[in-house]
Amino acid sequence: FAGYISQVLKNYTDHACDGEYVSLRCPHRTTISIQSSFYGRIVPSHQLCPSRYPHSYATLIKEDVACSVGTSLQKMLDECQDRRSCQFLVNSRLFGMDPCPGTGKYLLVWYKCRPNEYKSKVACEDDKLRLSCKKSMVIAIYSAVFGRTEGGSLECPYQNLGMPMTECQSATALQLMIKRCHGKRSCSIYASTYEFGDPCYPGIQKHLNVIYTCGNTPLLLPVDETGLSSSSSSSSSSMEPVGVGTEMALLSNILAAYAFITGMP
Repeated sequence: FAGYISQVLKNYTDHACDGEYVSLRCPHRTTISIQSSFYGRIVPSHQLCPSRYPHSYATLIKEDVACSVGTSLQKMLDECQDRRSCQFLVNSRLFGMDPCPGTGKYLLVWYKCRPNEYKSKVACEDDKLRLSCKKSMVIAIYSAVFGRTEGGSLECPYQNLGMPMTECQSATALQLMIKRCHGKRSCSIYASTYEFGDPCYPGIQKHLNVIYTCGNTPLLLPVDETGLSSSSSSSSSSMEPVGVGTEMALLSNILAAYAFITGMP
């Protein structure tokens, strides 16, 4: 469970040069969620994706290091969004008109792995957000945003108070939601600056948006007859025995998962 959730929370980056295959893959029960994409060249070839031509020929061509294609994000969405894995050969023909012929290019992709089954909850500023799962299931936080997003929120329409319509988000929202709710059957938190701080200009209305999934307890790490996690990871090996009951064994695994996650960047 800890390994699964750490893969879900992780931000992935992949790249491929012209003529190479790019391959994106997510773990079981998750799908690819493209965050951003770039195709072109903004660094010299000796730093990334060296020229495939002989050096003497390459010196005759002025390499363009301000070259980018505006269709790369849409192409990645078309090829990979909501799939568990995708692979294709990178070349300029995939992205339409070549903005810099003769310059070798590369593809950079940033993506996350989104659970196949997830829930989304929104609370307006100063309202209470409540999350819950069915019996024998626990909460796994996927993402959390507190502040004002570019598209706003249908549940929390903003009043025009003459404030600039800029995007502002708390940098600690995800960490706080994991600490408060991860591994529990239910939890609640106020969408307030007291909890999350104020990432915006004074007076700007904010909201809390949390995406989470509910995991079955059998997905937790295996437990031996002593009630301790059988994982040999350092996060669980330092834990004290918590008993042989099912509930205490479950608690042991949840704490091990949380310790693993909080140790991730």
